[in-house]
Amino acid sequence: MGKIVVIYSGGMDSFTVLNKAIQQGHEVFALSFNYGQKHSKELVCAKTVCDKLNIVHKVSDITAISDLLQSSSLVSSDIEVPDGHYEAENMKSTVVPNRNMILISLAIGYAVDIGAEAVWYGAHSGDHTIYPDCRPEFVEKMNEVSRLANFEVVDVYAPYLYKSKIEILEDGVEMGLDYGDTWTCYKGLEKACGSCGSCVERLEAFAVVGQKDPVAYSE
Repeated sequence: MGKIVVIYSGGMDSFTVLNKAIQQGHEVFALSFNYGQKHSKELVCAKTVCDKLNIVHKVSDITAISDLLQSSSLVSSDIEVPDGHYEAENMKSTVVPNRNMILISLAIGYAVDIGAEAVWYGAHSGDHTIYPDCRPEFVEKMNEVSRLANFEVVDVYAPYLYKSKIEILEDGVEMGLDYGDTWTCYKGLEKACGSCGSCVERLEAFAVVGQKDPVAYSE
């Protein structure tokens, strides 16, 4: 199998993607981004996991762009991260404008630089409604643009693009993964809040799978 770059946030989706790539025999290079997100604890989890797996891990500091993304509650200090399910209208405040296009573009550049053949990231079907840059059409077009942007071919791939959060967790459980070193909560607290959309979706997935979430919650 080939060399690939995995955009690794430190959350449960990208954690599953990372391990899926490793178990398929790819030579994995993990790439995380600090874009000024409130939930930067996910980067600590990402480092912990990559150290345990003994794989190359880079954290790119792109916090300078946060001034351009102040409409998102994940970045702005003036907007609180809302509670509720992802289907709620107020969860649109968690959209970081153009985030995946920015991150994928940087990851493609890194892939070309190290001679990797693909960039993987953790978009899934539950993201399609609220996050435009997680939709199949976006992934398809980014893949096309990637092939035009460089002489070297770098594919953009989201292995769980048509899978739900529950199906991702089921796959991870089947792989024997421990989700204790992942971080999902958007609020940037010491313990996960249990009430933001990201926490709610995660807890629902663990409930359906019939397992206890190993992460500590304040509620």
